[in-house]
Amino acid sequence: MARIRRSAAAFLMALGLGAASLTALPAIAKDAFVVDLVNEPSSLDPHKQWNPDSYYVYRNIFDNLVTRDNAGTIGPELATKWEYTSDTEVVFTIRDDVTFHDGTKLTAEDVAFSVNRIINPAFKSPQLGQFNKILSAEATGPTEVTLKTDGPYPVLLAQLVKLSVVPKHVVETVGDDAFNAAPVGSGPYKFVSWTRGSAVALARNDAYWGTKGPFATADFRAVPDAATRVADLQSANADLVVTIDADQAAQIKVSAGAQVLTTLTERIGYLKLNPARAPFDNIKVRQAVAHAIDRQLIVEGLLGGYDKPASQMASASYFGFVEGLENLPYDPEKSKALIAETGAGNATLAFATSPVFDQRIVQALAQMLTDVGFKVEIELTDMAAYLKRVQSEPAQQPHMAFGRWSCACQGVDGVLFSLLHSSSSWSSVRSAEIDKLLEAARNTLDASERMKAYTEVAKFVATDVPMLPLYEAAVLYGGSDKLVWQPTANESMFLNRMTWKD
Repeated sequence: MARIRRSAAAFLMALGLGAASLTALPAIAKDAFVVDLVNEPSSLDPHKQWNPDSYYVYRNIFDNLVTRDNAGTIGPELATKWEYTSDTEVVFTIRDDVTFHDGTKLTAEDVAFSVNRIINPAFKSPQLGQFNKILSAEATGPTEVTLKTDGPYPVLLAQLVKLSVVPKHVVETVGDDAFNAAPVGSGPYKFVSWTRGSAVALARNDAYWGTKGPFATADFRAVPDAATRVADLQSANADLVVTIDADQAAQIKVSAGAQVLTTLTERIGYLKLNPARAPFDNIKVRQAVAHAIDRQLIVEGLLGGYDKPASQMASASYFGFVEGLENLPYDPEKSKALIAETGAGNATLAFATSPVFDQRIVQALAQMLTDVGFKVEIELTDMAAYLKRVQSEPAQQPHMAFGRWSCACQGVDGVLFSLLHSSSSWSSVRSAEIDKLLEAARNTLDASERMKAYTEVAKFVATDVPMLPLYEAAVLYGGSDKLVWQPTANESMFLNRMTWKD
């Protein structure tokens, strides 16, 4: 491991709590399934947001055109087949046996409406950057939808995995706000109620066209405190809990009636820097941050070896991953020299985060930056406020923000375009050169040309440091030992892919 400063190492050791041996009450098989989330969803309209706590819930309410199986392979969902009639046109055949939860038949018009809704700039979907290569969607038959794209779009299907279909007649009748408050989908579970700040209740859709859910009801509760989530699992007051860390996993492993469920995901933990705000408008200051952060120490000291250090905003499973990419090395003395040279230590840096993230990592990052001479002020807000802040105009975004990003598309387009292209609400970068490279990569089917462009973008991230990739994130859940479920790399939580054993 690279040499570390004593203060940062001591800080991490202080954060690492020993596992306590606790005994849980036995789990009881039941029709009511309870999930402890970190926060309540920021939206149940699938076109309005795409963050973990929202996605865990609404993906069970809605169906998508295509989906991924547990191995990550793209396959049919509402679309039974698709055919490319040209490089810029694809025709989908839609199932004719699907009904929405209000009993209305799902049609090709609903599919076209859903696509056109999310690509409409006036709608201001935070997912727009992942779909804005689509020019239009048209119902070209009773069970046929034709999508047209602005040039070849090699990651179209991978992106459509995330596009849920909403009922046109409901959205147009009640409006966006009312639809978000009481969504109607066609998925395996129906919306029942949303007690703001507390829980979302779902009920099984017994008329579902596909695999039925195993539980009659499912409650997704907001439980911000991780220790409380673990206690809920240990006392059988929850059947599945999300966002636990390595220390909590150790506690669960020695608890009766509970288990740890984990896999390495497509998600990258990263530190976003804002080049639009001083002192980060100076590349040397951003590079000082890169030299101050010890990825290996974070992974080994806090994450229990479940995760792995990241060299870039992608894992090796992504198309666009650059083999042998060199990053700025961990070098706190170099960081100190750059801070002294630029005078950056005089500024107080606003560091945005939310309880959904592991705050030990946030604190460790702040400590490492403090050790080299930065002044850091952590700003902890709920997820909705965090998202609003980090998706605002660059000048209004914080100096820094901790994030974990996954496109669930196994390609860097879904990460880099959203985080770097000037058209994206997530981006604080304004670079015509980077925009051109990202556009070129998503406008050709030539894999070698795409790889050339992504290599240049990866080098830009490594040297210009608009963000700092930290680690490939493992996802850790705690579950009842009666729950049979395999977590997936794209972090979906499909209730109808679970079973309950006696």
